Amino acid sequence: MTDAPDRHLAAQYEAFPYPARDPREEARRLIVGSPSHLREIDHWIFGSRRPASTPLRALFAGGGTGDGTIMLAQQMAWAGRPGEVTWLDRSTAARRIAEGRAAARKLGNIRFENGSLLDLGESGLGPFDYVDCCGVLHHLPDPLAGLRALVSVLAPGGGIGLMVYAPHGRTGVYMLQDALRLLAPESEAPPARIDIARRLWRQVPETAWLKRNPWLTDHISGGDAGLYDLLLNPRDRAYTVPDLAALVAAAGLRIACWVEPVRYDPDAYLPDPRLRARTAAMTPIERAALAEAITGNMGIHILYCRRAEEPEPERLWEDPDSVPTLREMDGAALAKGLPRDGTLPVTFDGLRVNLPLPRLAGAILQRVDGRRSFGAIADELATNGVSREAVWRDLAGLRRSMEAMNRLLIAAPA
Repeated sequence: MTDAPDRHLAAQYEAFPYPARDPREEARRLIVGSPSHLREIDHWIFGSRRPASTPLRALFAGGGTGDGTIMLAQQMAWAGRPGEVTWLDRSTAARRIAEGRAAARKLGNIRFENGSLLDLGESGLGPFDYVDCCGVLHHLPDPLAGLRALVSVLAPGGGIGLMVYAPHGRTGVYMLQDALRLLAPESEAPPARIDIARRLWRQVPETAWLKRNPWLTDHISGGDAGLYDLLLNPRDRAYTVPDLAALVAAAGLRIACWVEPVRYDPDAYLPDPRLRARTAAMTPIERAALAEAITGNMGIHILYCRRAEEPEPERLWEDPDSVPTLREMDGAALAKGLPRDGTLPVTFDGLRVNLPLPRLAGAILQRVDGRRSFGAIADELATNGVSREAVWRDLAGLRRSMEAMNRLLIAAPA
């Protein structure tokens, strides 16, 4: 059964498919992100143990205009990976755009289905090895029912990628949402509400918190669809780390990874040994909650989940046959540009963190090409007089920093 906000949501996404995309732009770029990057799925969901030759069945529940669907389908096509990606959404306007993007790329591994994720249990779709649900649960009348519907079509050993809003990085949003409920009530048609929202944003005082929030730009650069989704959405709930962890647990899932892991590590921001003595005694969720509370810039949470009763697959970092791979980085170029101070500076939404790197970081990274195994890298360095013990020791140190960035991963076995 739908309620009034749900009906308004349906009308919103027909009038303003989100995010705003033009299929003609597919010739120029592939939009890449998290979750649902193929290398991340291999690593965080399957522990880099699932052979690349095994067909992958993926579902994008609430696929919108297709960012995640197109990304994964294209990555599978480029890699020659078998399988199928299913796009599911209620919006026929969004479907037209997503289909246009797929056609522009000549992707034949996507199946399009109109419908609600809440009806997945009776849909006949699935099971799926991987399920993506980005920007959807926080708009549902019952997010737990939605998450359980996703779990109902998850194949054994599979996993789910989620994105939901987080409160601290969205400071200012809910104040202006309140203002627009007074100025542009939901009973009005979307075009009229957009006009009022744009007028308000041009005239809102400089003291408005959203004016001071540099991490949200949808209302500025996202077109009508971005502004409507941010400030006029009829149902919008943000989750703190504890809230989201409780939701995941209630659905019978456990968290495999927060993306990026280092952002949720308070020790990345707190060098004081007395503070670290206290963080050391915290549970993983408490540590992640502390990182969220002190940084203040997390506007979303991205995470990978697996069924709680299924064992966590151990990633084979110490296996000489494992093949390391970099996500959107060139190993040789990265190695050449490493700072001389033994750290790698990383910036997350305005927050800079310096990650420590081992002595052999450059020598290892310049050989990480997605084809060489750890053993082959150690062998090459051994011919240059570097002991294998030193290579494996520094590999462990490199992993601690770059896996935490979600950039150094292990490839799926061939």
